[in-house]
Formats: sequence, structure tokens, C-alpha cells
Amino acid sequence: MAAVAIQPEDVSGPPVGAGWLGWLDLDYQVRGGRTVLVRRRHEGPLLVQRSFHPEGPVCHNYVIHPPGGLAGGDRLNLDVRIGPEGHALLTTPAAAKFYRTERAAAVQEQTFDVGDGAALEFLPMESILHGRSDTVLRNRFRLAPDARLCTWDILCLGRPGSGDHFEGARCRQELVIERSGAPLLHECLNLAHGDPLLERPWGLDGHSAIATLVATPAPDDLEARLREALVGVEGVRLGVTRMNDVLVLRCLAPGTEVARGVLERAWRVLREPVLGRAPSPPRIWKT
Repeated sequence: MAAVAIQPEDVSGPPVGAGWLGWLDLDYQVRGGRTVLVRRRHEGPLLVQRSFHPEGPVCHNYVIHPPGGLAGGDRLNLDVRIGPEGHALLTTPAAAKFYRTERAAAVQEQTFDVGDGAALEFLPMESILHGRSDTVLRNRFRLAPDARLCTWDILCLGRPGSGDHFEGARCRQELVIERSGAPLLHECLNLAHGDPLLERPWGLDGHSAIATLVATPAPDDLEARLREALVGVEGVRLGVTRMNDVLVLRCLAPGTEVARGVLERAWRVLREPVLGRAPSPPRIWKT
């Protein structure tokens, strides 16, 4: 799959206007042989409810944003820390929606600190970018030397089934993964309606859904195993890349359901090799 345009200077976006703030701070530690959420603080409509332990030591939480969407000037901040040897899986029960605006950008900023020997799975539902939306998305993962990570991201450009084709919209997205302060992966993506990148074969080739999965540390044979598991998936463009011990899966799909199916399939293959546990899908994925 062709590389996308990288324009770091555009990631910060315009100033944030007078919208509302949703902020959530989560702290996980190991207590009595299992990971527990020992502290949660929030401001505005961003929260988690009860924790689940369907596989014993691993803590499953659902990050909930009751309004369901952001408009211009709104901001969501998520800060997560996982203590040594902990393991948390975070997902969301619904898509995040970014609505049309004539104000400043809507901003979602998420920062994760993963301690020594700890593991994080951050597997949210898709982000839907409506026509005339203006969106800034930033994800930063700071890993300790022996930390493990599996994360994915899905962007949907408009709602093609409803006639929304991302008209007049733009999105600046940044992904940073560091280990012991050294960069493992730093990507910036700048999407804007009318840019040839969205339609040309060397870019998104007209696909409305963009999906990325990153896992580290990845065993040497995982790239081949993942390629084999995804053979025969129709209607998508797939690319699997290994950079040192970081595995990156990229997918262009005609819709979010197809993209999410690819990511879930990949997650089932790589969870045990990367995270040391058999697949245990969150219950919310089945509802």
C-alpha cells in the first residue's frame, strides 16, 4: 500500500475555540494478583464505569463519552497510566463523531504511560469525520523498557451511506510511540477534502475507511503469520510492515465494519505472541 503524505507542520491545527472540555485520568496498579483501576478522575462528559476481569488478571474498561460527538472548539483529553506488571484493555462502546463546524478545530488528545513489564491494549471503535468537520487527533504512547502495546485506530471519512463524502472537511492526526524516551514510531497524517491523496491510487484510492494497528514487541515470525491470516480478505488494501520490533498493519477499506473486522482478526492472531494471553474479546464487542 502506498505511503500517505506526511506533513508534521500541520498537525497542531488552528487554535481551539470556546468549546467544552472532557478530561479523564486513569491510574492502574496490580493489587492481589490482578490489575485494578485505583484512581479515576474526570471533568465533563468523559468517564469509565465498572471494571471487568473476564480473564482474571487483566482489567477491561470501556471509555464512555455520553454526548457521542465533538463540534468545533470542543476538546477531549484522556490520560492513562499503567503501573509495573499491570495489564489493561480499553475500548469504547460506540464510534466517536466529529461534527461540522465553522469554529476552531475539535481536538482529541490521548496519552498513555505503560510501566515496566506492563501491557496496554487500546482498541477503540472508529472515529467518524463528518463533512465540514475540522479535527485534530493526537495519540502518544510512552513505554517503559519491557512494556508491551497493541493499539489500533480507524478513521471514517464522512458517512458515504448517508451521502456525506467528507466535503469541506479536514483532519490532522499524529501518532507517537516511544520506548524509554526514544521514538519507535512517529507518524503525521494530513487529510483534506479535495486533496488528490484521497482519490489517487498512490494514496487512499477512494476508500472511506483507514485503519492502522501497531503492536510491540513483535516476534520475528509474526509478520508472516499475520500476512497468512489475512489472505483472502476481499475489498481491502492491506500492508504489513515490521520496523525492528514494531509491527504495523495498515488497511484501506470501503467502510468501517470491514476495517474493524480486519483489525479484530489480526488482534486474535497477535495477542498471544505479543501480550502472552489468548484472545478474550470485550463483551461490548458482541452487543
